[in-house]
Amino acid sequence: MTTQRDLRGYGRNRPAIVWPNGARVAVSLVVNFEEGAELSIEQGDAETERFGEVLSVQPPGVRDLVQEQVFDYGMRAGLWRFLDSFDFYGARTTFMMCGRTVERVPDLARAVTEAGHEPAVHGWRWLPHSLYRDRETERSDILRTREAIVAATGVRPVGFMSRGGQSPWTRGLLSELGFEYDSNALNDDLPYWDAMSSGRRMLVLPYGFDTNDMKFFHPNGFVQPEQFSNYVGAALDVLQGEASAGKSSMLSVGFHLRICGRPARFAAVQAILRDLQSLGDRIWVAPRRDIATHFRSQYA
Repeated sequence: MTTQRDLRGYGRNRPAIVWPNGARVAVSLVVNFEEGAELSIEQGDAETERFGEVLSVQPPGVRDLVQEQVFDYGMRAGLWRFLDSFDFYGARTTFMMCGRTVERVPDLARAVTEAGHEPAVHGWRWLPHSLYRDRETERSDILRTREAIVAATGVRPVGFMSRGGQSPWTRGLLSELGFEYDSNALNDDLPYWDAMSSGRRMLVLPYGFDTNDMKFFHPNGFVQPEQFSNYVGAALDVLQGEASAGKSSMLSVGFHLRICGRPARFAAVQAILRDLQSLGDRIWVAPRRDIATHFRSQYA
């Protein structure tokens, strides 16, 4: 990863890319497939993941069945709501998969890819890669996750995004291991190339924490489903206005099986999918793999 922050980016001269269907706005729907990879006493961890529907009230060392069940719901019920609705609306998406999750439920990972969605690496556990203290351990876990996904689905993932921040080695490892894109970035509206000190480059597809259902778990975030769908709609309105002036962009919308997989919040997912469908060819809804491939073909 570049060690110095780039505060300029493209500036006013961002690429005027036209996506394959003629649109200037690409939309990436991302589903996080991470339940069962979170911190839990059940997995031998010293404590339970505290970020969830409610804060864990158990002290370190005491198993928290409530928090586990909050996560379990995503796989047991939420996943199928998403897959059924994506099929109904013809939306092709990217599922960020934790290796430990795939190891536990390989049949569910396979159901995702059989439905036409892209698998990408989301770390072995649902933990920030910034916690790695040595390069080789991180490399081993990235490979381990990729191999678990291949074993379960038969599809070799080409994209990566971890929870939280990366280590000093992450992006370089991704380049060495042949990944086509990295999504640990929040700093632009378009893909860009990151030049590393090794002389290698990595294509970066920025993600978004604002157009993301995780804000339902934030005290200053969404409460009603329409707050999320209206927020995404506002982003699309602005980007469409910019597109009419010849400016191109990419918008990421993030979902979690245990968050928007719940019935009330799923109303937001349905509203977002309806809005995307209504825009027709004014936008291009595509997996991140396809966005990366097209961008690379135009701006290698």
